[in-house]
Amino acid sequence: MGTYVNYTEYPDTSFIKIPTNPLDRVIGQEEAVRLALIAAKQRRNLLLVGPPGVGKSMIAQAMSFYISRPEEEIRVVHNPSYPERPFIEVRTISEIENEKHEMNSIEGEIIDPKDAPDNVAQRLGYKCTHCGFYSSPTESVCPNCNNNKVINNTQGPFNDVFNVIGVAFGVNNNNDRVTQTRKVGDKEQIVVYEKYGDKIRVLDEKTLERRRKIEKKSPSKVIVPIDRNPFVLATGASETELLGDVRHDPYGGHPQLGTMPYERVVAGSVHMAHEGVLFIDEITHLGKLQRFILTAMQERKFPIVGRNPQSAGASVKVDDVPTNFILVAACNIQDLQYILSPLRSRIVGNGYEVLMENSIPDTKENRMKYLQFIAQEINMDGKIPHMTMDAADLIISEGRRRALEEHKGNALTLKLRELGGLVRASGDMAIENNHKLIEKSDVKEALSLYVPVEEKIKKYYGSMNNAIGEESTGAQRGEYYNYYNYSEDRSYQ
Repeated sequence: MGTYVNYTEYPDTSFIKIPTNPLDRVIGQEEAVRLALIAAKQRRNLLLVGPPGVGKSMIAQAMSFYISRPEEEIRVVHNPSYPERPFIEVRTISEIENEKHEMNSIEGEIIDPKDAPDNVAQRLGYKCTHCGFYSSPTESVCPNCNNNKVINNTQGPFNDVFNVIGVAFGVNNNNDRVTQTRKVGDKEQIVVYEKYGDKIRVLDEKTLERRRKIEKKSPSKVIVPIDRNPFVLATGASETELLGDVRHDPYGGHPQLGTMPYERVVAGSVHMAHEGVLFIDEITHLGKLQRFILTAMQERKFPIVGRNPQSAGASVKVDDVPTNFILVAACNIQDLQYILSPLRSRIVGNGYEVLMENSIPDTKENRMKYLQFIAQEINMDGKIPHMTMDAADLIISEGRRRALEEHKGNALTLKLRELGGLVRASGDMAIENNHKLIEKSDVKEALSLYVPVEEKIKKYYGSMNNAIGEESTGAQRGEYYNYYNYSEDRSYQ
């Protein structure tokens, strides 16, 4: 067949430049790449149709590179009047930053225990009442004089007054905090001293008031964080994974024993993909769940409910959870008919359908793309060495042979997942043979081993029927024939 690559330009595949742009790493799918870029920028949906291993997943994942980072965080908030119907709260980046600033403002002033009044340092357990030595409040015995650091816990005549004042600000005196007054200018001010590890936190009246207001807010839980991956790969393995759920609690949300309903809410893939890309490979495997995807796309929100009727979460429902995502769906040609018509119409009405290429012409430019593919696979694997040019030439030759098997003359196959496996197997052989680079002999050895089991069955037994006849019992043979009639499948003859 001749040589496919220029040996003098690149000594081995480590010299091949790999694009930083993820869509440029997709080989031979120009139309799909162009439409994916448009879909990402315009927030359109995409349906990729083609056989496995031609780059559908790679295109979907690369799209997230071109969309803006998420700008909203989704929280579920406790509903005090009806706990089984928690609220949804959507926070923007600016609101989250303001909230962090507000929380920092209630932290108070952190001081060294030696800078606190003596009576405060003693009552909080920092200063020994006998010798005046300072130590950690976790130590009840003074490491200096070996006496108990606190003589007694008898309250002074004004402690009850300070307790009442502290309660007014939402703070009670105990072993972890002391409430008293201090003079600021010409005014007396209520101040609270709290344990803070080996330091003391000081809270003035304004800080206490801000803390009290924040604590009055209903508690919440973040179910879709602001810092998240904008690409979400979903499957139909379970409704919970796809659509969310409410976890079971054996105590049923009992306020003293159980977990409150809002804390048990779990977001699904449709919610985690909000503002991002939701990729569903083999979408027809979702079956009836396709209609839920349609609803989430149409409404741009989808409720989270308890999906197990035997669970304590069955009565919990969270309405209006945002689901504004870009749907990228993929399927094989033979499965196209099983996509729900309304869902497909929704995709076409706001997006594109793409038929993936199976092969590319065998040209110098496309051979160079094959070299790029080989270098990419080696870099992604991270465990195998790079490849010599004559070894890469053999990989390209194999791509040409496989295209010819599919009745594509003068072409290179784009079913690159299988070729990627061949590259890795060749790398494994090189390591076993103590080669610094993958050599031609390693690729040849991998080709002899990296063979589908069906081909091995044909080689050893002649046909699937012969294999079943020799290796199974009579009962098993009957079972196989009832399940699938191999005698009518020409691929097994």
